[in-house]
Amino acid sequence: MNGQTLRSAIFIAAICGLYLATAMLIPAMVDLYYGSADWQVFALSAFFIGGVSLAAAMATRGHPAQFSKRLGFLVVNLLWLTLSVAGAVPLYLSSLDLNMADALFESVSAVTTTGSTVIAGLDSAPPGILMWRSLLQWMGGIGIVALGLLVLPFLRVGGFSYFKMESSDTAEKPFARFAVFVRAFVAIYIGLTALCAVCYGAFGMGIFDAVNHAMTTLATGGFSTRDASFGAFNSVPLLWTGTIFMTIAGLPFSVLILFVARGRYDALKDPQIIAYGLIILVAALAVAVSLRLGTGESFGMALTHAAFNVSSLVTTTGYASSDYTLWGPLVIMIAFFLTFIGGCSGSTAGGMKAYRLVIIANTVRAGIRRLIYPNGIHNVRYGTMTVDADMQRSVFLFVLAYLFIWAAGAMALAATGLDIETALSGSITALANVGPGIGPIIGPAGNFSSLGDPAKLILALLMLLGRLEIMVVLVLFTPLFWRD
Repeated sequence: MNGQTLRSAIFIAAICGLYLATAMLIPAMVDLYYGSADWQVFALSAFFIGGVSLAAAMATRGHPAQFSKRLGFLVVNLLWLTLSVAGAVPLYLSSLDLNMADALFESVSAVTTTGSTVIAGLDSAPPGILMWRSLLQWMGGIGIVALGLLVLPFLRVGGFSYFKMESSDTAEKPFARFAVFVRAFVAIYIGLTALCAVCYGAFGMGIFDAVNHAMTTLATGGFSTRDASFGAFNSVPLLWTGTIFMTIAGLPFSVLILFVARGRYDALKDPQIIAYGLIILVAALAVAVSLRLGTGESFGMALTHAAFNVSSLVTTTGYASSDYTLWGPLVIMIAFFLTFIGGCSGSTAGGMKAYRLVIIANTVRAGIRRLIYPNGIHNVRYGTMTVDADMQRSVFLFVLAYLFIWAAGAMALAATGLDIETALSGSITALANVGPGIGPIIGPAGNFSSLGDPAKLILALLMLLGRLEIMVVLVLFTPLFWRD
């Protein structure tokens, strides 16, 4: 490994640490405003993280290494590790009395926009802590979109984004200049967050709740200021508002930029968007009918809860309007399978991503046609584009690795003493960055506080693997990566 490459990666991570230290002043001011003594925790954490980051930046400054795939892999992993560890510091020092494993779990859950929590009593938690959790998720949302659209394509592990960029005859980048694209993305992200907060406030949330929930909605993170999540507000307009904004956040931001900034309505015809919308629509109707028949709930209310919870699962947000595991076995099975799917590529959502499902379905379709007409030419299509063999292999490799890591994670969790239901659902909810699992322990009505420290650390690793598209992390464990 070239020393200059490692030095440049550490320097970039140190600069990120400085920004994070500055961000800690926001929850400090929130605690000061509400009269919470935890403002001192954030002030101390900002001073400590800022000092360490500044020292690391000064020690590694110099002529930057030329950007390469090796540097890209290092930077991505170091950035998320820096965010996770630094974000855990104020949580560990706070009045919540969390141990290091709890604080790290909560921080990783935040920056990966997973939404699993070990904190009980959110309704009475210090406001600065609640703001910090939401802020970490909001920043994590920005980071993962930038990663998926701008960094992973270069590393050739971003799958769809790279495919779209290479297919210049049939797809175009939103903007030719990188800086213009970044400004447009950040403006839309901030604008949607502000609009969501205004809508939440208009439909009954207080200002503090509205701002926090808006940040975690657009990040598809799902952290709430209440133990009962959206069930604490018991408002139909709020549920539909959350459904709409979660669904928007699960769309590709490159398409949103084309739609908003360029008026490109045809961008919404992207095959993964169509598949994504159909999955939400069909699943929501199935859950609504099951809820109506099983509980006698009015169809309108059943559809409201079904649409909200299905959108939350598909976009990997993790909010819940009630404990949907009490709605019957069919709903539980639907919820379990929706956990795997995820939103669109280039969104804040986790999961396998809709574009991979489209390519897999079209690959199987082409394979069946080839069996019937072996001498014909049966290309795998994605809309108007042809999916080459490399892309097909990339998609299937990812899915196989995804399923293998899910199984390995479940076995590791079972080895810590968890029951099979908790182990299986806990592994996939962490890997897919969804949040709640299935069962009485980690289901929508529970949280992860009762799990042992080894289980929490395993889940934290799975969250990072899922958020960074698996291969970005696994490549660091190959000896070839570290050889000159």
